[in-house]
Amino acid sequence: MTERVTLLTLAKDLGISRATVSNAYNRPDQLSAATRARVLARAEELGFAGPDPRGAGLRRGRTGAVGVLLDQGLSYAFSDPTAVLDLDGLATELQQDGLGLLLHSGTRSRTDAAVIASAAVDAWVLRALPQDEPAVVAVRAQQRPLVVIDQPRLESVPLVGVDDTRGTQIAVRHLLDLGHRRLGVLAVPLRPDGFQGMVDAKREGFATYDVMRIRLAAVRETMAEAGVAPERVCVVECAANDVDTGALGSYELLELDDRPTAILAMSDQLAIGALRAAAEMGVSVPGDLSVVGFDDAPAASTSFPPLTTVAQPLGERGRIAGALVRAALGGEDIVEPDLLPVSLVVRESTGAPPS
Repeated sequence: MTERVTLLTLAKDLGISRATVSNAYNRPDQLSAATRARVLARAEELGFAGPDPRGAGLRRGRTGAVGVLLDQGLSYAFSDPTAVLDLDGLATELQQDGLGLLLHSGTRSRTDAAVIASAAVDAWVLRALPQDEPAVVAVRAQQRPLVVIDQPRLESVPLVGVDDTRGTQIAVRHLLDLGHRRLGVLAVPLRPDGFQGMVDAKREGFATYDVMRIRLAAVRETMAEAGVAPERVCVVECAANDVDTGALGSYELLELDDRPTAILAMSDQLAIGALRAAAEMGVSVPGDLSVVGFDDAPAASTSFPPLTTVAQPLGERGRIAGALVRAALGGEDIVEPDLLPVSLVVRESTGAPPS
């Protein structure tokens, strides 16, 4: 046979109905063992692997896939420790219902939005995206069940996140209690435009990543409550959430004439970059500089020195998001969970400022 083999052509070849061939694959209890064996043997001879699962999924109204929209490109899902843990928790939960993950990136391009508009998925999970990401509009237009991890905040969409205000407060208060009054902050991107460098009030005011806006506000409020003047806080925005940009931002802070005695990094990746920069510049941690991270990713406890950091339940965020998706696909009404708790893990990277 030269034509592409389908259920129909196989049925014609065998002289039986299309329904009989379909039952051989999908409802074998409806056929005799001999008939089913005859169908499968002839299918193997003709190189027919079975019905297209996409067609069966469409007939059921399900594809068996959950779309995940990520920031900073698809490689970020495999290189960033916190993203890996979130996706691990999500996949662990979804696989209980036989659901897989279909990863997409939001990079502000029309191509991304077009691909997402035609994506065949049962539900969507958005993770750590800016408020004005065009791909989010394409996701919402599909009118599938939708859950957000971390950000953005969307009306009538459940969000799984942590208490970013409290996490920032406990980190800043730890440094204040140690005696620090000159603070450098390493921020992950405020806007998805690749900017790296010192941040002024205007740029902070136009931040499109909710989490950074919330955390920076908490830094300034907590320092003000302690009577520290605003100019004693210096913020450097890092173009990406990785060790290299954290090191670049730390060089800028440590080269200031009135350099900070402590750096609060808004991720452990950036904090480890700060530790690297300090070592390269001959700045002792914690003797000359204290460093605090945010996440408590696996590398935090094995860095040199081990990193003081704000711990958040990373894998748990993904698991909860997966449970919400499963509930929505099961026809249940879902409500937004409470913000997950955070805690400070004190290790050797923080101490009193130099006299």
